Amino acid sequence: MDTATRTVRRDGDGATCEVEADICVVGAGIAGVSAALEAAKLGRKVILIDGLPALGGQAVNSLIGTFCGFFSNGPDPYQITFGVADDILRDLGARGALHFRWGPWSTVMYDETALSRWIEDAVRAAGVTVVLGAVMRGVKRAGRRVQALDLATRYGDVRVTADDFVDASGDAALAWLAGFECREAAGTPVFGTQMMVLEGIDEASQPSREDMTARLKAKAADYGVVRDDGFAFAFQGRGTALINMTHVETPLDAVAASARALEGKAMTDNVIAFLKGEFPETSGAARVRGYGFPGIRQTRWIAGAHQITVDEVRVGVRFPDAVARCAWAIELHDKPENIVWESFDADHMHYVPFRSMSPPEADNLVAAGRCIDGDVAALSSVRVMGPCIATGAAAAHALDLAGAGSIHQIDIAALQDRVRKNLDLRQGSLIKPHTACFETPALPAPQHEGTLLKSNRSSSS
Repeated sequence: MDTATRTVRRDGDGATCEVEADICVVGAGIAGVSAALEAAKLGRKVILIDGLPALGGQAVNSLIGTFCGFFSNGPDPYQITFGVADDILRDLGARGALHFRWGPWSTVMYDETALSRWIEDAVRAAGVTVVLGAVMRGVKRAGRRVQALDLATRYGDVRVTADDFVDASGDAALAWLAGFECREAAGTPVFGTQMMVLEGIDEASQPSREDMTARLKAKAADYGVVRDDGFAFAFQGRGTALINMTHVETPLDAVAASARALEGKAMTDNVIAFLKGEFPETSGAARVRGYGFPGIRQTRWIAGAHQITVDEVRVGVRFPDAVARCAWAIELHDKPENIVWESFDADHMHYVPFRSMSPPEADNLVAAGRCIDGDVAALSSVRVMGPCIATGAAAAHALDLAGAGSIHQIDIAALQDRVRKNLDLRQGSLIKPHTACFETPALPAPQHEGTLLKSNRSSSS
């Protein structure tokens, strides 16, 4: 047994690790993973970067626990997002790690541990280079093209040089550091949620959504619970429940964000007290299985060549450069107590134009996920996982089509042909499983619908 040691000392500033790739994807959430896997399928050398020490972003690490935006609305839902979504539904379904909630707007609950392992295996099998726990310190630009990123990690500095870049950071961190125009909410902030998973619940006695809402309205203040329209979803057959009952500010300030994260945990303790006190048969013996990282809905996003407006979402404008579609409600979390919820009919569909993903000042940078361009209300309907997967795939294909040229000069028809399943193809109605599913009750009417104002178009169409 060799027990020898040696004494070392850091020499100067230390060496910088140099990494090169065809496409660099910043952000390893569901949008970034979709972009990275799609680019790898196209034969591109891909590097995937994230500030967390694990892949999966909020989909895994914030315990979101529900896929939204995968299906159309109404009693006969059909799948509207494909690509990575197909693989996830197939593989996690085979493991028994999904629970379909059919209703006016259908969703899928998932086991976050199973999704985490799926993402890790898929990224590794695709040959994608990963740099985790990496924070961007700077971006090198040459005119309209991003050339390199400077990263700080606990193991030393890293420089990533690439031909093309995808900003799937969620906060438009790459576009911001590159000096491109970005947007932030000018008025009330959009609140995030501190999620948690309870285990040991009694499923047989779980209250209805209506009962939960009524009790919250009557008793939330007694327990120090601020949000009075939250909900708890049981994962049938597992004795666990996903708790979404807090509203937490998510500022773009390091000290304030850290403080709000601690406050979010304290909020969940109040929620637990409420659940145990008001529904003892269901939650009296329950315990917290895990607290997620702070859930973030909207913070900063790019100023694209087109800003999607809430009116375009309501009308369902099909843009000539559409690359993704969605039927999810306008779900605006702009008040501590409750939300704006404006749902759509069964035949409704709204779209994401490629121009909302492309900064006018950049030739080799495309945004995906929740940092594409829209007004605050419009973004609230296209930031869910379905369109995040679709925009991630579209970003990879757009950069592949652009080559050494500009994303603003690609053949849009060719791009749409590549992502056509996410635009047009109806696979037929899904057959509802007869086990492990139930109808989702209708949500209560919006609590403050009057605060959702018509948007003012601030960019060209």
